[in-house]
Amino acid sequence: MDFDLSTEELAFRDEVRDFLKDNLKQKVDNDFGVSFDQEWNDKVREKRWVGFSWPEAVGGGGGSIMEQVILKQEMAAAKAPSLGTCFMGLAWVGPSIIEYGTEDQKERFIPDILDSKYQWCTGYSEPNVGSDLAALQTKAVREGDHYLVNGQKIWTSLAPFAEWMILLVRTDFKVEKKHDGITCLLVHMKTPGLEVRPIENMAGGSFFAEVFFTDVKVPVENRLGDEGNGWRVTLTALANERSSIAEVTQMERRLEVLKALAVKTKKYGKPVLEDATVRRRIARFEAKIEAMRLNGLRYLTKQLKGEPLSSETSVNKLTRAELEMDMGDFAVEILGAAGPHLRGSADTVDDGKWAFGSLSWPDVVIGGGTPNIQKNIISERILGLPKD
Repeated sequence: MDFDLSTEELAFRDEVRDFLKDNLKQKVDNDFGVSFDQEWNDKVREKRWVGFSWPEAVGGGGGSIMEQVILKQEMAAAKAPSLGTCFMGLAWVGPSIIEYGTEDQKERFIPDILDSKYQWCTGYSEPNVGSDLAALQTKAVREGDHYLVNGQKIWTSLAPFAEWMILLVRTDFKVEKKHDGITCLLVHMKTPGLEVRPIENMAGGSFFAEVFFTDVKVPVENRLGDEGNGWRVTLTALANERSSIAEVTQMERRLEVLKALAVKTKKYGKPVLEDATVRRRIARFEAKIEAMRLNGLRYLTKQLKGEPLSSETSVNKLTRAELEMDMGDFAVEILGAAGPHLRGSADTVDDGKWAFGSLSWPDVVIGGGTPNIQKNIISERILGLPKD
């Protein structure tokens, strides 16, 4: 595949770089501040770079796949703030509503997602079903103009902070195939009978939660897609989450920060980067990130050819998870006795961000599917191995 940029794409890249040069007033450790964040969001929203690949008819930018790659890579390379802060809405919910939603749903939800008015969470995983999402048991029974929902979700990303949830429920327990009979609902988090119990991680954060549903009434007008068609809606959402290679640039920037830490941290009076063992570990990180980049180009090639992404996207998800854990542990390790100290300790380094990052790995590793789930997908769907 020829990845040389066209004249138009080069012009767009220059436009993005000029914008970053004029508007990115970076501070130490990307501490932009609330006022800057609001100003930044207003500017990128005005340029329609939030939801850049979405159709212009719904308020998106109508950008091409290649332009989207250019935009995200340039933003990541410049360590710019996010293009919008409604993370689940932009990654999963918005694309699903655009494809399967009614006109009323598009008018109701899409502008708020683009304007980052609130957060969304995803009600997918459940206790006792492990990696088998289609085995979900949360039940929804239609009663007139609403569904009555009962059940439980777990490891629900952003649930402690979200205003809306995209929820998978089972509306038919008599189907022959478990992927049938699943329905997708859009649920407000303040609906009576819905209870959120945050799950605190080792660093004290609460990115995940358990969510309980007891006779929760959801209007039929909040159903996304047809009843029983929720699995197809979910596949659309998951495909949109993993179709970009911009995260490779983010990992490259993170490794640069780790290298700088290895230079300024001393061992026996010398930078730890001079230690051969440290250099070998950094080389392994670089090799994995390069593998992610090449694999990402494979995804991009399929997208440019109009081919759907398949299970090979799990390869990068698994590699990213391994890197998140290994790089976090590496940072704490080279700091020695100061490594485990969080914010507030007299012995902390860089305000404890290394220890906090190391202890917060579940936020990235569990979200979107655990490493074991990704390994099962790779072994069964790519390598053709029998199911465990």
